[in-house]
Amino acid sequence: MKEYEEVRHSLIDMLEDLDDRLTKITHDVKEPLDKDFEEQATQAENDEVLDGLGNAARTEIEMVKQAIARIDKGQYGLCQVCGQPISKERLKAIPYSTLCIKCASQVGAKQ
Repeated sequence: MKEYEEVRHSLIDMLEDLDDRLTKITHDVKEPLDKDFEEQATQAENDEVLDGLGNAARTEIEMVKQAIARIDKGQYGLCQVCGQPISKERLKAIPYSTLCIKCASQVGAKQ
């Protein structure tokens, strides 16, 4: 676990940033609608975009939490399909990755 202690701290920082972002998005979506009909339409469109961003943030939060759990269990950095190590470069780019490059390209995943 000590090998990935710095990664764990980085993931915790990422989790805090994502939580902050999600809180702001949730607050913005809860804003009351304007009285002007045209402005309401614009606000509704913006809320749809914010909802999508919120869903993406929730997904990323879950992936980060799972990565932290894998570090704590000593399973971090291993591909969940083939069991081989995930390259350090890939983990640096996507620290919550669950698949090695080979398996990710085979399943077309972004993980």
